[in-house]
Order: sequence, then C-alpha cells, then structure tokens
Amino acid sequence: MTPTSPEVRVPDREVPERNPAVPKHVPESLEPSASPEPSASPEPSERLDLTEAGEWKGVSPKYVVVEIVGTIVNAVVVCGGASLLWLLLDQTWAMWVGILVLVISIINLVFEPRRVRAIGYLLRGDDLLFRRGILFQRFVAVPYGRMQLIDITRGPVARWLGLADLKFVTAAATAGVSIPGLAEGDAESLRDRLVELAESRRAGL
Repeated sequence: MTPTSPEVRVPDREVPERNPAVPKHVPESLEPSASPEPSASPEPSERLDLTEAGEWKGVSPKYVVVEIVGTIVNAVVVCGGASLLWLLLDQTWAMWVGILVLVISIINLVFEPRRVRAIGYLLRGDDLLFRRGILFQRFVAVPYGRMQLIDITRGPVARWLGLADLKFVTAAATAGVSIPGLAEGDAESLRDRLVELAESRRAGL
C-alpha cells in the first residue's frame, strides 16, 4: 500500500475586486485607473460686443442742421415739381407723390437728431470701426493697412458751420466710407492719424 503524501494547502490569496463596469473578458491591466477628471476645454472666445468695444466718438451736434437743411431742400424740390405737374398738367398721381414725400420728410425731420447721435467711430488696434443708423444699424470695419485714399470734403452748409466729412477708400471696396459732421480740426487730426497708421501697417511695422 502506497503511503499517501501529506496534503499541501495553498494559502488563500486576496483577489482584487473587478470593476463591475468592465466586462469580464477584459484583462485587469486594461481596466481604467482612477484619474482626476480632465479639465474642461476652454470655451470659445465670445463675440465682440460692439456696444462695449471701447469709447465711441460721435460727430458734432451741429451736423443736425446740415441734415435738416438737406431734407427740407429735397422736400421743396420734389413737392414743388409734383405741384406743378398736378396744377398745370392735371396729373393727379403727382399730387399723391408730393403728399407722400412731404410726410416722409416730416418723419425724417423728427428723427434727425437721434440719427445724428447714432453716428460714431472707434479707433481699434488694427482697424477703424464706423457705425450709423437707428432701426437698421450699420457697422463697417476698415483695416488701416487697406486704406488708400483719405479725403476731406466740405459742403456749403457744413463749411458755414465749420464742419467737414472724412472719406476713405480701401483697396478692396468699390465705394468709400464717409464719417460726416466732424469739426474741421478733428477731421484734419483724424486724417493725419489714419495716414500714419496706414503707412505703418503697409510697411509691416
């Protein structure tokens, strides 16, 4: 009878708990280790708030006179022509055209001060920002490096009031942008400043 060898007992080992979220067929070495949560990705930069882009500079309050005179002159010319057609040639449609132009002109006269206050410009790092309009606002950004022509114009009424318009044309634009109603001294200073900025940008400084 063969003697039986004494039974060797293997001590129990602690089996680490398996992550229940990981399937059983995945090796333990591939189980995701606890790590700090990744930091949230930076949010995209917000749009530039044009109302808080900087300190806007407005035009001269005297520019209201220029706009009022222009509106009255246009209304007188159109209404006068419509009246002649109605009275001399008995054209009834001309009477309605004259009435319509008169009503529109009166509305424009009421809103002229508000429209003038809505005009403004802002010198930024790389461009000039121009705005105008009440109900339908228009914002135009003109890069300094693309300015090719900077001109000062004066109408008869504006010259009498000591005002001037600053007009600049860029390389890509077919029509220029004009800042109206500037005091003559401000228009000349702004022109010299824009010429200096345009030359420095074109030179790559």
